[in-house]
Amino acid sequence: MAASDKENSTSKPVKIDKWNGSAVKNALDDAVRTIMTSHFKYTENHGMIDKRLAMCTIACMFALTALLYDYLYPFPESRVVLATCVLSYFTTMGVLTLYTSFIERNHFLVVHQKDPAGVDPDNVFTIDSYMKRFDDMYTLVMMYKDNTTMAEREASLTKSVGCWFDENGLLVMDLFTNDVSSLHDGLLTEKKQN
Repeated sequence: MAASDKENSTSKPVKIDKWNGSAVKNALDDAVRTIMTSHFKYTENHGMIDKRLAMCTIACMFALTALLYDYLYPFPESRVVLATCVLSYFTTMGVLTLYTSFIERNHFLVVHQKDPAGVDPDNVFTIDSYMKRFDDMYTLVMMYKDNTTMAEREASLTKSVGCWFDENGLLVMDLFTNDVSSLHDGLLTEKKQN
């Protein structure tokens, strides 16, 4: 994708069905991702998603192994392999459920702020969002970890989605960017004061 194509794809206005809470939350989450990676030029870390995909792939491989082995050696002969694959599949899915519930939680974005000199370790922003069903309040939580001092800070913003979308369901990107930037800058200002 050429640089001009990338700019055009990120500058398209985001239009959603404003009555669909999931679409609203996903559009705002995607806009935060765009702001953090394009506006602030941070590098996105896909590690959490990669771990989840690896666990899903392993679970699918157990299911595929059971299917193929049962096809090649019909049931009475494949009983041990089927039982092993089924137990392994459910164990892997249990680990995946625990991972998404307790480690990944509502984190939808992890970005790294590179040290311009390349000497210090990257600082990390972890971003969560919450929006209850049938509610118009969107909460954005930004956590910042300074990997030089190991200090961690957190800031949050809760606003009605009506502040960022017009009557037609178009996201007013400038307003949303200002709010996300204020949240971001507040965390970095705390760093300078400490």
